Amino acid sequence: MTEGEHSIEDRARIFAPVLAQVKRLADEGKPVAIAIDGRCGSGKTWLSGLIGDRFPCNILHMDDFYLPFGRRAQGWEAVPGGNMDFRRLRDELLIPIRAGEAAVYRAYLCPEDRFGEARLLPVRNLTVVEGSYSRHPSVGEAYDLTIFLTCSREVQRRRLAQREGSRYAAFEERWIPMEENYFRCFDVEGTSHMVVDTGGAY
Repeated sequence: MTEGEHSIEDRARIFAPVLAQVKRLADEGKPVAIAIDGRCGSGKTWLSGLIGDRFPCNILHMDDFYLPFGRRAQGWEAVPGGNMDFRRLRDELLIPIRAGEAAVYRAYLCPEDRFGEARLLPVRNLTVVEGSYSRHPSVGEAYDLTIFLTCSREVQRRRLAQREGSRYAAFEERWIPMEENYFRCFDVEGTSHMVVDTGGAY
């Protein structure tokens, strides 16, 4: 069976230990937050969708929290997370969510360099934040469970080339090196509660 032939249930089995931990937290009946960080192409968005299919939850995507270009510091590409608005994520969303309150935010639309319409996050006990940089120290101790997804460089290249097409070169030249610098600086993998290699997932 090739990578592309794995069924949804095959993939779900690989994440069974993660789902068990999510269920344990969900059953506690209090507001909890989960971070899914890891390498691009490792399945962070897919896992967040799987959790969303099985548990009532809010799902936040780090892609919605890029800093507007005009607010990025000079040399931001060399700063781990220098392209992200951690304060907005923390203050507008994670703090009220952890307090059991509804929250409102506007996703930043990076290709258009503008903010989208306001979105309401209802009160739910479970919130999942998925995406690279979700574990940045600027967010603080915001999570009850931290998950790091990884895969080999070979698998990553194959997945990204298939997913991104002509945009793949930008990942090799810019986005992957920036991610790896962030992972190294803050030992994101080593300090996560769970690490899952998704090489056999899809």
